[in-house]
This record gives sequence, structure tokens and C-alpha cells, in this order.
Amino acid sequence: MASDFNPFQVAQSQFDHVADELKLDQEVRSILRWPLREFRFQIPVRMDGGGIRVLFGFRVQHNDARGPAKGGIRFAANETLDTVRALAMWMTWKTAVADIPLGGGKGGVIVDPSTLSVGEKERLCRGFIEGVWKNLGPRIDVPAPDVGTTPQMMGWMMDEYSKLTGQYAPGAITGKPVGGGGSLGRTEATGFGVICAVREAMKYLKLDPKKCSAAVQGFGNVAQYAAIGFIEQLGGKVVCVSCYDRSDKEIYTYFRPEGVNPHFLQSITDQYGTIDKAKAKEAGYLIEDGETWISKDVEVLIPAAVEGQLTAETVKHISPRVKIVAEGANGPTTPEADEVLKERGIFNIPDFLCNAGGVITSYFESVQNDMNYYWQHEAVLRRLNQKMTMAFEGVLKLSQEHDVYMRDAAYRVAIDRVVKAMELRGWI
Repeated sequence: MASDFNPFQVAQSQFDHVADELKLDQEVRSILRWPLREFRFQIPVRMDGGGIRVLFGFRVQHNDARGPAKGGIRFAANETLDTVRALAMWMTWKTAVADIPLGGGKGGVIVDPSTLSVGEKERLCRGFIEGVWKNLGPRIDVPAPDVGTTPQMMGWMMDEYSKLTGQYAPGAITGKPVGGGGSLGRTEATGFGVICAVREAMKYLKLDPKKCSAAVQGFGNVAQYAAIGFIEQLGGKVVCVSCYDRSDKEIYTYFRPEGVNPHFLQSITDQYGTIDKAKAKEAGYLIEDGETWISKDVEVLIPAAVEGQLTAETVKHISPRVKIVAEGANGPTTPEADEVLKERGIFNIPDFLCNAGGVITSYFESVQNDMNYYWQHEAVLRRLNQKMTMAFEGVLKLSQEHDVYMRDAAYRVAIDRVVKAMELRGWI
């Protein structure tokens, strides 16, 4: 990702583009271009050595016209307030396009979680909640896991929130472990949702999934289950995945022309998405430069890592064979790269539609917490498939009716729903 890449500027630029097309009132734009509320706070963490390390946390609530703010908490060394703002804004559109009664929020801490012990991570999680708990809750703002955070961390956060409020409050945090208020199906939900969207795109483009191959960027939770789904649900082939190697501090592409085995790769991947290079090489995988994933001769590209990966420069390397770009990550494509995708007629499934499976299932988790009744695994995935399919069909229909790019169509659907909620509540 380029050092001068600012995801919030991208998020605002994408919004402005569609707002111009919709001739949105200036007053409405001024509300939606910026978050409603932002929190920045210190988190003093007692380290195992006895000293105190002060970390900085953020929580941004972009818009809650349609319901409580919703969004993950990211632990990353390069976290910034602008990144959190962008992700909160995209969450507003994501919950709206999926048509679930939630708004958009996001959180973050500037830290590399792999440098912390288990005890230090727990104290950090509890410290995050202590810093902002008065502005969270099942009817206010519901955090969830994101890059660098796990279900166990969400369990600690929920426990701390319950202690501070004096009541068991499982619905205050989602993405919790199963057995601790979590939902079955949540682990694979985002990757499963990506594959639902890819399946529908292939139907529209009349592509046979069994004759198609994919290249996946990233090998965290989303990428892992997207790769598994592409192979096991669609019957296609995944020729490579890429990931950041924390020990080498380099990005590598793990390539196998006959197709990767995602279950094997999962077995040699740590909790932060780093594949054991030596074991992969031993198993016959070719270890290539981290950027080569984008140039593979495949029908489907699935960027499922971080923001700003498809740029004006990198998009030039996309093979002529590529028909679909399915954005498993948040904000992987810059506006300049979008123009190239449009020119080349590549079908784009925008991030806040493509990766909405996670927040949809987080919503299902909240519903189950409120009911104090938990659904079977198959029921969760069936409902998720239904929601993803309906969301995709709605965006595709608008795209065809107005002859607009899929990202613009998704924005139109989302913005219309948020503005309508604001009108109904008397905000505008």
C-alpha cells in the first residue's frame, strides 16, 4: 500500500462521485461526508515486565440513522484515525446495502498484536472497553473483530463491558466464541458471503465456475474461507494466495498451478495469517514475490487483504482473462484503478457488498443474544445466503436499469436507504 494512500479520502471521493450523480442536497452531504462522533483515548497497559505501555485507541461512529453503529476493532501497527473513519463510513453503506437495521462504526488501536503476550492482549482488550464503554452497547454501538483481533478478544471485551455495566450483556459485542455468546457460522461468514456474491456474478456473466480459477490476495480469515468456498462450493480452482510474512517482513505469493489446498495452508498458518514458508515450499508450493497474485491468468481476482492494493499502477498487471474482481477486503481498489476496471469491462463486486457476510452474521448473533436462543449452523448459513443473494440482486438490478458501475449502484442503494432513514427520523 502506498504510503500516501489515505482511505478516508478515497471513501469521501467515492461518496462525492455518487452524491453528484444523485444531485444530493448539500446539507445531506455535509452530514454523510463525516462521522457523527469520534473518540480518541489512551489505553495504559500493564506489560508482563511490570512497566506501563500507553497505547492509543479510536472509535468512530459514522452514522446511526438506521440503527446502532456496528463495526470491527482493528489492532494494527499502521492504524490511523483516517483509516478508522473510512472503515466506519464503509460500514454505514455495508449495513444499508445488506438491508440490516444497523449503522456504521469502527474501532482501532495502534499496535502490532503479534508483539504482545496473551495476558497483555487481554489487558489491552479490557482497557479498550474501559476507555469507551459509556459510548458502546447493544442499542448504541456494537464492536466486532477485525484485522488483528479474534473471537477470544471479543469474549474478553464482552466480559469487561458486562462487569462495568453490572449485567450480562452478550449483545454488546459480536464475533464472540461459540459457547460464550457467539454464533455458529460467524468464523466463515465473510468468506462464505464473498463466494455467494461471486456465484451470483458468475450466473449473470454466464461463467461455468467449474471451468474457472481464482487468485486470492491475503490469507487471513476472509481469504481462507473464500478460497475454501471457491473450491468446495463452486467447484473452481484457486491457483495462489498471498500473505505478509511477519518474520521476514515481506509479502509472498504461494503459487501452485494445479491448485492450492487451502485446508493444508490453514494448517501451517498462524493466527495473523502468515503461512509457514518452509513447510509450503516442502509441499511443492512456488514462493513468489507478493505482487504476482494480481497478474495470474485467472477469471477471478479476490483481493482479501487490506486497503489500497489495486492502484493505477498495479491494475495494469491484471491478466486479460480476468472477468471478476471480488473485493473481500475493505477499500482495496483506488478510484484510479476503478476507471481502468470500467474501461476493461471487468465486473467489480464492491467491498461493502462483497464482504457484507461478516456484518450480516454479526447482526444474526445480536438477534440470537437478544432472544437468548441460538440457531443451528445450517440455519445461519441459509439465512446469510438469502441476505447476500438479495443484496446482490438489488445492486445488479439498479446497475442495469441505470447503466452504472456496480460500485456506484451499491452506493446509490445504500445512500438512498440511509437518507430515507434520516428523513423519517426528522434529521433532514
